[in-house]
Amino acid sequence: MAEDTDWQHRTVLLSEAIDAVVHRADGVYVDGTYGRGGHSRALLARLAPTGRLLAFDKDLEAVAAGQVLAATDGRFAILHDSFADMAEALAARGLSRVDGVLLDLGVSSPQIDNPERGFSFRFDAPLDMRMDTSCGETAADFLARASERQIVEVIRDYGEERFAVPIAKAIVAGREGGAALRTTFELSQIVARSVKTREPGQNPATRTFQALRIHVNAELEALERGLSAALGLLTPGGRLAVISFHSLEDRIVKTFIARESREQVDPRAPSLYAPPKVMKLVALGRIKASEGEVRANPRARSATLRVAERSAVQDGPA
Repeated sequence: MAEDTDWQHRTVLLSEAIDAVVHRADGVYVDGTYGRGGHSRALLARLAPTGRLLAFDKDLEAVAAGQVLAATDGRFAILHDSFADMAEALAARGLSRVDGVLLDLGVSSPQIDNPERGFSFRFDAPLDMRMDTSCGETAADFLARASERQIVEVIRDYGEERFAVPIAKAIVAGREGGAALRTTFELSQIVARSVKTREPGQNPATRTFQALRIHVNAELEALERGLSAALGLLTPGGRLAVISFHSLEDRIVKTFIARESREQVDPRAPSLYAPPKVMKLVALGRIKASEGEVRANPRARSATLRVAERSAVQDGPA
């Protein structure tokens, strides 16, 4: 397929993630974001003939690429679904426990570099931004119907953009004047006129595009659901490895691991009747890309890998 040759994807923190998540070769593993299969192929190389790997992706092009691998390796299967729904998907296949879950968050290089997808301000294209093009609202659709306040909240909260208000005002003013945004260039031009100061080396539209992509794909909500699902599926000693690329994602992962890595006591109940809730995870560390990897792949600069292990001590009866 063209996307596998023209738009190459370099898998970030490949060996570090595989080393972190694989702890038994005959286990069952989940790759929550197949992309172009870099992590999945490396996982399969570590697994025994009795091991299994189930991958997820919302992107139809990624799923098509994964089906080629599934046809050649009986240990592997891929689903057109969100990793947020992994528990239900595994249950439908008779699986209630896994030995490891790997999540590589964000947008893949083929998605960014394919102009038709509308993820990048580098190309003039329809303002789409959906990871799953078979359903849902495009970024253009959202901007055509959202109130100024809703647009401000998305750009401010998901893009951490301090000029969210003037950007939103300009978008709504243009829409009311009969110039609704339909393309990436139209949006980037409005942002460029609204942003008063620019960060060195960064396009002024970067934060706005990030914010709209996160909103359109409900990425943060899916991450929170996916982390909870992974925790419920992991066997004692099972590993959770998450690669994030911006502070909003990393903050959610860090907070989740920290919360599940400590005992929780209900201060309202006597300890005799309400023993502490045992910790479910053990945090194993945080890893950044090496200088060599960043030189070879500048997109690795912002990557953070966080790893945790399911505690061997399980919750008792309620």
